[in-house]
Amino acid sequence: MSIYVEQRGQGPDVVLLHGWGMNSAVWQGFAGQLESRFRVHLIDLPGFGDSAPLATSGELSQWAEAILAVTPSRAAWLGWSLGGLIASQAALLQPSRVSQLITLASSPCFVAKPDWPGIKPEVLKQFQQQLSTDHQALIQRFLALQAMGSPTARHDIRTLSAQLANKPRPTAEGLLAGLRLLESSDLRCDVAQLTMPILRLYGRLDGLVPNKVIPLVDKLLPQSQHYIEPKASHAAFISHPQSTAEQVMAFLSDLS
Repeated sequence: MSIYVEQRGQGPDVVLLHGWGMNSAVWQGFAGQLESRFRVHLIDLPGFGDSAPLATSGELSQWAEAILAVTPSRAAWLGWSLGGLIASQAALLQPSRVSQLITLASSPCFVAKPDWPGIKPEVLKQFQQQLSTDHQALIQRFLALQAMGSPTARHDIRTLSAQLANKPRPTAEGLLAGLRLLESSDLRCDVAQLTMPILRLYGRLDGLVPNKVIPLVDKLLPQSQHYIEPKASHAAFISHPQSTAEQVMAFLSDLS
């Protein structure tokens, strides 16, 4: 099993983890804003981009351990969507390795429950069923869901699609394993253990990580801070790259 890592820039280390169905090429424009001050590590998650899938379907801890094996001994971690879940798990497994944690359009539990807002379980089941017929169509559907509500939805979808085309298509194994992580992972009882500085970034128009989750995570992580991009959906770093980069760099300022 090999995890692809691309390093760019100079300075303190920052690890970037993409979301489900994507690859590290989605960070191309955003990473360009960080690399003048930081050394960014662009990771392809297992089964995505240039990374091979895990030998087994894998649990969240296995994904986090695989990425910890190829990243610096200490770095700030930034994870988007599923990447935020994996970054949080890495911080729980090896807190000394994660100096600061940033989650972008992410949640400690993505699936809706009676006491928790999120993605309806039947939607993830539909995704899994569609994987067996046409996973490229599924990715396009997911891109549309991520941009839904954004005033720049068409631009966001075109940008993400163009960036994804720069790398190999995700494997069916990686897509299915990632969906199962989103479906089964629940870190709500665990994240209270985290003591490093934490920044949570959200889009007010996000349909996958609804705003109702924000005050609930505030209670789980009272020491963290959050910022809501008022006109962004699920991919604020695409629709509002400058504002998102400013939030990240201000938070990481004591690293540089």
